Amino acid sequence: MGLHAAPIDLSTTYPSSDSRAEAARIDQFAATGELPEGSPVYARLDNPTTARFETALARLEGTESAVSFASGMAALSAVLLVRASLGLRHVVAVRPLYGCSDHLLTAGLLGTEVTWTDPAGVADAIRPDTGLVMVETPANPTLAEVDIRAIAHACGSVPLLVDNTFATPVLQRPVESGARIVLHSATKYLGGHGDVIAGVVACDKEFAGALRQVRFATGGLLHPLAGYLLLRGLSTLPVRVRAASATAAELAQRLAADPRVARVHYPKLGGAMVAFEVHGDPHAVISGVRLITPAVSLGSVDTLIQHPASISHRIVEEGDRRSAGVSDRLLRMSVGLEDVEDLWRDLSEALSAPSAGTARTADATVPAPSVAAQ
Repeated sequence: MGLHAAPIDLSTTYPSSDSRAEAARIDQFAATGELPEGSPVYARLDNPTTARFETALARLEGTESAVSFASGMAALSAVLLVRASLGLRHVVAVRPLYGCSDHLLTAGLLGTEVTWTDPAGVADAIRPDTGLVMVETPANPTLAEVDIRAIAHACGSVPLLVDNTFATPVLQRPVESGARIVLHSATKYLGGHGDVIAGVVACDKEFAGALRQVRFATGGLLHPLAGYLLLRGLSTLPVRVRAASATAAELAQRLAADPRVARVHYPKLGGAMVAFEVHGDPHAVISGVRLITPAVSLGSVDTLIQHPASISHRIVEEGDRRSAGVSDRLLRMSVGLEDVEDLWRDLSEALSAPSAGTARTADATVPAPSVAAQ
């Protein structure tokens, strides 16, 4: 009998009277990372609810498998640990990345070493011990885009990981352009309602097995309730992304024509994220919004705005942050499903707040307002 709404399996353990068979199943998992057939042995090994989410996401990204985690950072950490376990501790990365991803690589918290480069320098940065090349496109928070196919070619045999959080598989499937690993902070668009924290990696079957072994050993598993909420989110993902993207594109055009705004960043790919730099004080804009929520995160049904230099990218060294295009006057907005006129009214009033739209002498070199398609 089929299911219409997938159930939530909250069991932490699963009974079995055949301990010999259980031993063989555990041996199989230890050797390959493949999930044993039949009931799970223990929830840290597998869970039916989260497995449904993984299967659905793998199909959306066009990969053989997907492995879910308790957060996007747990997912990235597992990827780095798998590659490091093979003696491949060096990572080549292109800025900007999400601030905590940048910090994880730069600080070497997992024993990795990173070489930062621009897209054209990827091939030259690869060493014999390079285990991974990482990009985020569109990037957080500048929305800069890279040519995935060109970078995948430059990687040679080294796996390319693409953080696809901003685009989602609705707008972009990186494996179709040569990427071998796709990372999502599932907290964002995949969940879509601001009520779940999760991460997921879409990849081939072999790499998924290694990720499951790390997840089992480190315990960074996704809770079944979160898996259920993510399944719910995937069911409306295309509708949400397309609707929010249409509103975001309209807001980007209006911001670009506004003399209070120095520059607008909106990707050629489209999407529901808009970044813009103001002539005046960005903090005044943050404090001036009423309908829009001043908060971190993104991808929810409601519109959020934040100041990356103060929050999401605060952990990145100031010089690195600025050289990656994250200026002190940059604001990042995640557009939700509210009416575009209501959002524009709120933005316009916030931009008119005292000091929010006042040009300063230091802005003399800022380009005239335009949509910077990157």
